[in-house]
Amino acid sequence: MSLDRIALRGLRARGRHGVLPAERELGQEFVIDATLFLDTAPAAAGDDLTATVHYGELAEELTRVVSGEPVQLIETLAQRLAEVCLAYEPVVKVEVSVHKPAAPIPLPFDDVVVTIERSRV
Repeated sequence: MSLDRIALRGLRARGRHGVLPAERELGQEFVIDATLFLDTAPAAAGDDLTATVHYGELAEELTRVVSGEPVQLIETLAQRLAEVCLAYEPVVKVEVSVHKPAAPIPLPFDDVVVTIERSRV
């Protein structure tokens, strides 16, 4: 069975994640991309929001995680975000990317991104 996708891209939230004390103190913007893999046919057949993922509510939950308890690694943050996505019953698999465009790197760069995939199995 092939799975459908719901993607939320470019969600921005301020958080205090990082290893350096200044990152924890000042905070910075993080950008989140989440792709949920699920079967949307039941929702489509009944035009039923409760049979799919309400992406507005998901965006609010993900933002709360980013704004919440700080962690040192964006890998840890990505894991927490994936767990939020997988808490939605129809979601079978998720791909989450955490962008840290203001990472403390003393060289010119565009972005730092950690991407993980997690599934229910």
